[in-house]
Amino acid sequence: MRLLHTMLRVTDLQRAIDFYTRVLGMTLLRTTERPEQKYSLAFVGYGHNPEHAEIELTYNHGVHQYEVGTAFGHLALGVSDVYATCERIRAQGGQITREPGPVAGGTRVIAFVVDPDGYKIELVQHP
Repeated sequence: MRLLHTMLRVTDLQRAIDFYTRVLGMTLLRTTERPEQKYSLAFVGYGHNPEHAEIELTYNHGVHQYEVGTAFGHLALGVSDVYATCERIRAQGGQITREPGPVAGGTRVIAFVVDPDGYKIELVQHP
């Protein structure tokens, strides 16, 4: 088995695509329009399945608000330099919700950013 994708419901598909591609540097991999079923999909990621997991952005036509819920935690992305990544994200209009620094009680450097729909994304520094 392998992880294929994570689905996030979004309130504005183009805004979400812009955030994940322009701010986080992912690639728009494919889109699907299902007007009769009243939804649109966009898959973004750093590579295609099966080598890389993807994020499925789902827009349900006419839905303009969701509750993120208390069970969902966050997505995590490995980056080579959390500090520089946060500067780039901030310069692109992204919102940093936890400034870069070591995790409490440890040495791993992390930060958090939030996407336009309120989903938290952890940036984890990896060599």
